Amino acid sequence: MTQINPLGNEYMNMTDEKIVEVIQSGDHIALNYMMDKYHDLVNVKASKFFMVGAEKDDIIQEGLIGLYKATKSFNIEKQNSFKTFANMCIERQLITALKTSNRQKNIPLNSAFSLNSAAYDENDEISILDVLDVKAVEDPLEMITKKEYYNSIENKINESLSDFERQVLYYYKQGKSYASIAEKLNTKVKSIDTAIQRIRKKANKIKQNIEQE
Repeated sequence: MTQINPLGNEYMNMTDEKIVEVIQSGDHIALNYMMDKYHDLVNVKASKFFMVGAEKDDIIQEGLIGLYKATKSFNIEKQNSFKTFANMCIERQLITALKTSNRQKNIPLNSAFSLNSAAYDENDEISILDVLDVKAVEDPLEMITKKEYYNSIENKINESLSDFERQVLYYYKQGKSYASIAEKLNTKVKSIDTAIQRIRKKANKIKQNIEQE
């Protein structure tokens, strides 16, 4: 668990909405307190994203940027709950970073899970394929071809996984945190993290091999 900044003890009995009000008045200690308080949430959100060429800390940093933006733009008259608003801002920042990465990397494979699954929990109408698509309008035939391409990669990835990796991937696709997956599989969080990294490496290697064929 993230340790709350001891300098921010005076905020512990305040609502998030009140703390944000204090932040917006220029209180930097309150800002540090809120960033610490929501750091675990950012970690959970960031763990669901993978960008080629980006370290895990880079992705977390994008989530923290989203959180920071939330503290600066939250309006109690427009949003009832800061936590809900923060969730949205963090996810928007991560999605934006992912799209930017895709444009720069010519839409690489971003993960081993189903590309037709929801991109993030709160909006199950947006799929990974939607996130990968950087065109406003796409030819239907090209879309079908692209889906067949991703399905081919996905099938090859699944064939390359060990039983343990398949189990990890199954729960990962459901949006489970590393800690939750570790508990379900009776193993260490580090083992889950290592398995996810192996899956991603296999995904990228298979994609590269297909492109070279």
